[in-house]
Amino acid sequence: MTLALPIDPEANRLLERSPLALLLGMVLDQQVPMEKAFSSPYVLAQRLGRDLDARELADHDPEALVGLFARPPALHRFPKAMAARVQEVCRVLVDRYDGEAARLWSDATDGRELLRRIGDLPGFGRQKAQIFVALLGKRFGVAPEGWQEAAGGYGDPDAHRSVADVTDADSLRRVREYKQQMKAAAKAKTAGA
Repeated sequence: MTLALPIDPEANRLLERSPLALLLGMVLDQQVPMEKAFSSPYVLAQRLGRDLDARELADHDPEALVGLFARPPALHRFPKAMAARVQEVCRVLVDRYDGEAARLWSDATDGRELLRRIGDLPGFGRQKAQIFVALLGKRFGVAPEGWQEAAGGYGDPDAHRSVADVTDADSLRRVREYKQQMKAAAKAKTAGA
């Protein structure tokens, strides 16, 4: 089972075949709709004119990369910050994983190590790391021992909390409803404080 977002079919296929595209989609998945975040790696590849490569992105001229992110339609709401974040993540991949995004998870001995490795990436807090562990486990079969526990509630097979749970239009609707409930609860908590 893989990801099934309502985006360009070619963008979905890129996420399926490119571990780097999948990881970068998760990097970009903040303060924009998940469809925007996970389709942006495909648009970036189109703008580069070739497949995504961690070494190339790590070494890319920072201003030129910002230009690729900012060109309309922008790849993210915050193109400058997210171009820098993508470059930082790619540098970590080059330094620690020989530029291979898949090595981030293929070499992990268990769920705790997988969560730690992902959480060590720039811009990945605990929640984002847990969501990515769940995405890898639920949609891509990356299931080292203890991955569901490492993913926390996002690893629950019946959850509808994140991109890891999107398989069709109904599951996307349920994930959106969950996120709206969480935002409303946070807003009510802030208002009551």
